[in-house]
Amino acid sequence: MLLHPGRPSVVGHRGASADAPQNTLAAFRLALAEGADGIETDLRLTADGAPAVIHDARVDATTDGRGLVADLTLAQVRALDAGTSFDARFAGQRVPTLDDLVTLLADHPTTELLLELKGVWAASEVAPVVRALQDADVAGRVVVKGFRRETVEAVRTAAPGVRRGLLVEHPTPDLLDACARLDVWTCNPAVALVAADPGLVAALHDAGHHVMVWDADTPEEWELCTALGVDAIMTDHPGALARWFDARAEGARA
Repeated sequence: MLLHPGRPSVVGHRGASADAPQNTLAAFRLALAEGADGIETDLRLTADGAPAVIHDARVDATTDGRGLVADLTLAQVRALDAGTSFDARFAGQRVPTLDDLVTLLADHPTTELLLELKGVWAASEVAPVVRALQDADVAGRVVVKGFRRETVEAVRTAAPGVRRGLLVEHPTPDLLDACARLDVWTCNPAVALVAADPGLVAALHDAGHHVMVWDADTPEEWELCTALGVDAIMTDHPGALARWFDARAEGARA
């Protein structure tokens, strides 16, 4: 399970995305080298129905291409440079595929993955993703999550045994009911949401859900999340967070 004894787990949000181009193998590998317990990333479907590891609906912001992911084939997306716009040192980084993620997990047998499905997915679209994870025997280390409740429901339909997560950015009065109905393993609220409603973490824990907060990037936010007892912190700075936890533990021993 994506749980670290004695403190929240460190999850690289889109990898070590402050120091390497987001959602690339370079960012994922850097996060793990810096001590992350897991990585978080995104999948979008291309024009030919293949999953690509990219956050935005358009390729413009993170690659040298233009256009909607949904209008491009996987081969077209893979031909783009996903590193140069971040820093010339990362020239040639590609948009990863699902197979790349599976290989990464196979090569790092203790690493966990938070896998967000962007937009609305049908159960028939979720099923091949889960099947690839199961065939590689890594599904037990993956939490499949989404903002859209219909997507989380599709995950439940396609793969009831896979851990599910519901992402939340804004307060909703029916959040606990939705988490119960979808039978999610984790609810993943924005750090601003738990800062505004500190009782939310305890309420979710009382309801039997784990809590993994995004996107906490400052020591003040890390302190808040730790004090509230969240189970994991997603951050663009996983190395800095891991070092912050190490310093905190050293101070406690002194």
